[in-house]
Amino acid sequence: MTSDSIGNSTGGERSGVDWDVAADTFDDEPDHGLRDPAVREAWAARLRGWLPRGPSDVLDLGCGTGSLSLLASEARHRVTGIDLSPRMVGLARAKLAGRDAAFLVGDAAAPPVGEQRFDAVLVRHVLWTLPEPGRVLRLWRGLLRPGGRLVLVEGVWGTVSPVGISADRLTALLAPLAEDVRVERLSDDSLLWGREVGDERYAVIAVP
Repeated sequence: MTSDSIGNSTGGERSGVDWDVAADTFDDEPDHGLRDPAVREAWAARLRGWLPRGPSDVLDLGCGTGSLSLLASEARHRVTGIDLSPRMVGLARAKLAGRDAAFLVGDAAAPPVGEQRFDAVLVRHVLWTLPEPGRVLRLWRGLLRPGGRLVLVEGVWGTVSPVGISADRLTALLAPLAEDVRVERLSDDSLLWGREVGDERYAVIAVP
């Protein structure tokens, strides 16, 4: 699998990927495993700008093997990760063993967190796989504490049959849900992806 497809393990039917099978090689992609120090620091720097400054509670939906969860934990945040793939969750638990982090098997569109609320909901390459993105965004907003934020990393991949969600569509969906919506373009930052990319990649930080 390449980073032109999906960077998480939710929405398996839509992506055509068996994420339990893909889990063992998932981190081989530069922007998945973050094994290259330069790629890792590029993502760490972005997260420092996107997440709250002080220690906070972060919900990482479609967390995969926990690479972004680990960066958030290293920045002193308390992390809860959710992924549909039990194998991915197992790898994330191992990656963050001994840290203030918990990982659960579950659907990003209906996270099994009960009444727990968060200071930030972090989601990378998940929303486009879900059939009702507007409804899901409303649900995710409801998981935030007052002053919390949604941090959504998305894009559009491919040229012949492109898949994904554009920044224009996502900001339109967020317009009735958030007072402050900021788009950060990511396509021109090759360090994030471990190579040059030509498709649309971006982050949206939305504060209700």
